[in-house]
Amino acid sequence: MKYINLILSALAICACTEQKPAVFVDPLIGSGFHGHVFVGANVPFGFIQAGPTNVTQGWDWCSGYHESDSTVIGFSHTHLSGTGCGDLLDITIMPVVGKDLAYARGRKDDPSTGLWSFADRSREIAEPGYYSVPLTRYGIVAEMTATQRCAIHRYTFPASDESAVVINLLNGGNWDHTTESSAEIVGDNAVQGWRYSKGWAKNQKLFFYMEFSKPFRNSGFIAAKDDYGKTQDRLFTRLDFDTAEGEQLLVKIGISAVSTEGARMNLGSEIHGWDFEKVRRDARAAWNKELSKIRIEADGDIPEIFYTALYHCMIAPSIYNDVDGSYRGSDDRIYEKADFDNYTTFSLWDTYRAEMPLLCIIEPERMDDMVEAMLKICEQQGFLPIWHLMSNETYCMPGEAGVIAVADAIVKGFDGFDREAAFQALRSSLDTVCVGNEFRIKYGFVPSDLCRESLGKDMEFAIADAAVANAARALGKHEDAIFFDLRSHSYRNYMDPETRFARPRMLDGSWRTPFDPFGHINTDYTEGNAWQYSWLAPHDVDWLVEFYGGREGFEAKLDSLFTAPSSLEEGAAPDISGMIGQYVHGNEPSHHIIYLYTMQGFPWKTADRAREVMSTLYTADRAGLCGNEDVGQMSAWYVLSALGFYQLEPASTRFWFGSPIVNKAEVNVGGRTFTIIARNNSETNKYIQSVKLNGKPYSLPFIDYSDMKAGARLEFEMGAEPALWY
Repeated sequence: MKYINLILSALAICACTEQKPAVFVDPLIGSGFHGHVFVGANVPFGFIQAGPTNVTQGWDWCSGYHESDSTVIGFSHTHLSGTGCGDLLDITIMPVVGKDLAYARGRKDDPSTGLWSFADRSREIAEPGYYSVPLTRYGIVAEMTATQRCAIHRYTFPASDESAVVINLLNGGNWDHTTESSAEIVGDNAVQGWRYSKGWAKNQKLFFYMEFSKPFRNSGFIAAKDDYGKTQDRLFTRLDFDTAEGEQLLVKIGISAVSTEGARMNLGSEIHGWDFEKVRRDARAAWNKELSKIRIEADGDIPEIFYTALYHCMIAPSIYNDVDGSYRGSDDRIYEKADFDNYTTFSLWDTYRAEMPLLCIIEPERMDDMVEAMLKICEQQGFLPIWHLMSNETYCMPGEAGVIAVADAIVKGFDGFDREAAFQALRSSLDTVCVGNEFRIKYGFVPSDLCRESLGKDMEFAIADAAVANAARALGKHEDAIFFDLRSHSYRNYMDPETRFARPRMLDGSWRTPFDPFGHINTDYTEGNAWQYSWLAPHDVDWLVEFYGGREGFEAKLDSLFTAPSSLEEGAAPDISGMIGQYVHGNEPSHHIIYLYTMQGFPWKTADRAREVMSTLYTADRAGLCGNEDVGQMSAWYVLSALGFYQLEPASTRFWFGSPIVNKAEVNVGGRTFTIIARNNSETNKYIQSVKLNGKPYSLPFIDYSDMKAGARLEFEMGAEPALWY
């Protein structure tokens, strides 16, 4: 093991110096347990995700793939990664051999049904930008790689005069269903069409243009009933080929949310000719370029876990415009030739906490465009995105997390958008979104007898108010700052001095009775209980300290979170996973809690818990995530924590110190190198003893974003004994 660790450490140094960190990425990490990650071929922040879709449907198949399932119904071109709801799986294609096939999803307990096949997982290859798997039913090896808006597949067939590729426009499963679709043969080697669907995104429209490397011998459409009982005459398209043994058929596809012409334009722009290996090399190079924005030296399996986490942070938000800038807006209108890259898949209740702050560090140019995309969404739908997907507001999760992400960019000084217009979007969004906030504005809090998940809603709105207050201060709007600061205290109405928990409260001021701090999950709280939500005020920690009786009382109460029984009420949401006592790392409301210790002068306790989480709840296995990835948030927590810090407060420039597990990191922040060094670092030497910034002693418990952006040199001296350097 020691020898293996030395090799991995040497490879980590190689990744830092040669800038080829994609070698460490294993896309299958998180494909088991409840990770829900996408497995397939894509490029960083790409619109297209080409990968397999399993027969099985259900919560653990939100991405269309789970490591326990070796079936494939085809290869779809849009997938979610790490979500708790399913959707997409659009434009599925399946290479087959045989004439008498049932054109349906099929059942794995009946091999005669559907187009599906078992996949030989022992020969499956998943790498950044490339995926391959043999389909045992048909004797076909399927390979695919991708660009931003396009994919190219390579199918190695057996000898047969019954070889075919089937285009499936029926539902991919997991709550997404075709409402209208069409396919059209274009010449002797191309097909174009579209699919409209209703799922988590209520009105999704996707267009495609597909070419084959040789003419099809025959083509035909197969009618089928959709999930609404209506017969659609072109839900399936079969394209026949004669193939020799080992013959490789290539298929390339462009997609667009605008039109079939846009899909064709995207394909013509991004994939020239039929050089599969060139596209694969370019995809790999794109991943190496993005992943090299953080170059680390670390021991053991840390490089593999770290770079896979960073990879997961770069799957979404996804580009959502054609190569000419055209995109479909939230009002279902087409906007032509925009001067920014539009984005979709904003899982903001999750990602405002760590993913978006991480992108502020390593993707500042993209962050400007992401904020601009959110501002356009606000113009088109009347408020900033909550959970936005393919031109649709899903309204998923409480609060107004888009407000927090935009406010954070304002506070950090981003100016690639109209900052004044952005602030007005913050204000208008908190005034117009009615998902509990109307009660809060009227009564000062969300009464638990008037609104389900009252604490989950109110406390997230309070965080959003605090974020807007910080943005107002950054813009010199002092009256606005005072107003939103005061309103951000609404959560205090739930803090019960008798039970010392955040407790549901009624309109008349009475408390929820009976009350169980282990219960009320998804009735009064959102995917949590009083144990976690009693800490969901990262913007108002000084008041929490007073509420719990000062620093010592605060420390004792915080300690109790990690030692309480890890029990939950019957029927609790499966999102509540990765438990240490009642600390729940598998879900986002807990993610800031460990760093409260540092804020209050107990940094060694942050170090203890952060190291425990990083070493036990993140592994290099397929079940290597303790909860759903949530579109980068779980992984972003690891990336930031591995570097030694975390942004605890909403819309802040302060990243509070924890315990770095990398020995050295070089972070590209907008073209300047922010260097982190942890001297004498080891499993035992996990406590920060002293800190230097740019060679001088540093006596603060956090690093400021402005120092990162300036290209600072941050040095930690690590040791085995708890210490307080500030």
